Amino acid sequence: MGDNTLVLGQRVSEWCGHAPALEEDIALANTALDLIGQTQLWLGLAAEREGSGRTADTLAYHRDAWDFRNLLLVEQPNRDFGVTMMRQFLFDAWHLEALTALSSHEDAEVWAIAQKSVKEVTYHRERSSDTVIALGDGTEESHARMQAALDRLWPYVGEMFSTDSDDLTDMAALRPAFDAYIETVLAQATLTRPDSDFAHMGGKTGARHTEHLGHMLATMQVLPRSYPDATW
Repeated sequence: MGDNTLVLGQRVSEWCGHAPALEEDIALANTALDLIGQTQLWLGLAAEREGSGRTADTLAYHRDAWDFRNLLLVEQPNRDFGVTMMRQFLFDAWHLEALTALSSHEDAEVWAIAQKSVKEVTYHRERSSDTVIALGDGTEESHARMQAALDRLWPYVGEMFSTDSDDLTDMAALRPAFDAYIETVLAQATLTRPDSDFAHMGGKTGARHTEHLGHMLATMQVLPRSYPDATW
């Protein structure tokens, strides 16, 4: 959970100062800050449970790409605004279902983080859904770009619902609610869900990442790796 929010938070923050409108620039920056804030909680808890002296910062800045356990979807490049918002929409739809399930987890610290994050992600999903509908059902150009974004990113959806021993909940059980929500929004956006069920796998288990993660980490980690003893 922490690697997903860290990688996507970094990706979304790349729009700061470059969004197509000032309002979108601020909204994307706030979304990135929410995700980084959730990262501090998840990675802080992971470091505490590990008990080896590492911290949330150590886990974020001093691991190599092959040590990350994030979904392949979140490491995909921003490309244009349509791809960014479609990636955010697909992630938000899954993220809210996952956090809702974790809100009743038996581990008190897990459900506390989940309950806090649900409030933020509820807004994230509402905003990304509205944007997908507006652009999908907008002009001929915006519709074509959103359909192309959906077609490009759909093969990364299946991995979100693959369950392994490290998952905090049964991810496969979240798929029906995700599908129902996605279908409703795509219908309003006049977009067509791809027929293929093919899914790229390997990101959340660390078996393989796309080339994009390494490039992103090089930018994100260069300062703390160059000056490992620096303090703020």
